[in-house]
Amino acid sequence: MVIEEKDNRIDVICAHTKDGRVIPMKLRVVDEDGETQSFVVQEYRELTYNSSHNPGDKVPIFGNHIVSYECKINVLGTARWLKIAYHSKEMIWRSIGTG
Repeated sequence: MVIEEKDNRIDVICAHTKDGRVIPMKLRVVDEDGETQSFVVQEYRELTYNSSHNPGDKVPIFGNHIVSYECKINVLGTARWLKIAYHSKEMIWRSIGTG
């Protein structure tokens, strides 16, 4: 599966936890043939780094308004990791690459 680079916006069904975290649950992307493909997120991990100001604090990779994830999906029987990001100010999900 190759995701179109000219427009990397994707549809995401997600859940919001009571503490304000976002959990991606299902992705819908456009493949290289222009077809829309849907995938259930089997696993995810939020991409963070340790804060230099407060060691142990996890800080989102892209800052306060963009949260990024690696999501494990099943593509034709093969597990693949897809990196996605949510920009809360624009309210848009984007694909940022495959793992």
